[in-house]
Amino acid sequence: MTIQKSVLQLSVQEERIRKRVWAAVSKFSGVTSIAMDDKTGKMTLVGEVDVSRIVKKLRKICNAELVSVEVVKPSEKKPEPEKPAPAKPAEIVVPVTHFNYPYQYQSSYANSYYQPCQNYRVVVEEPNTCVIM
Repeated sequence: MTIQKSVLQLSVQEERIRKRVWAAVSKFSGVTSIAMDDKTGKMTLVGEVDVSRIVKKLRKICNAELVSVEVVKPSEKKPEPEKPAPAKPAEIVVPVTHFNYPYQYQSSYANSYYQPCQNYRVVVEEPNTCVIM
């Protein structure tokens, strides 16, 4: 499908009906733009949609008539000359040598294990370890 600009005439007197109309139209896939003039009751839709399906849906909410449908031609853009990308500064990578977090890994945990449901810790005996009970 091509992009179309559709103008619908709606009879909307109340704010809640206007909200229902907006919600119903915005749910359709392919709608790119919605505009509504409250004074005249005209709604302008832009997008790749089947207008007959939208009118059919809106007639369940309020009186809706199709005024006009136009095919929108995409605007031709002039190709811009490519600009050279600015040079990015070199990223400095700092290796992490230790953790400064409250729950950091400590090497003493590697030589011990916790017994389930007990309040003490068994430590593998090494000459440099300290056990506090």
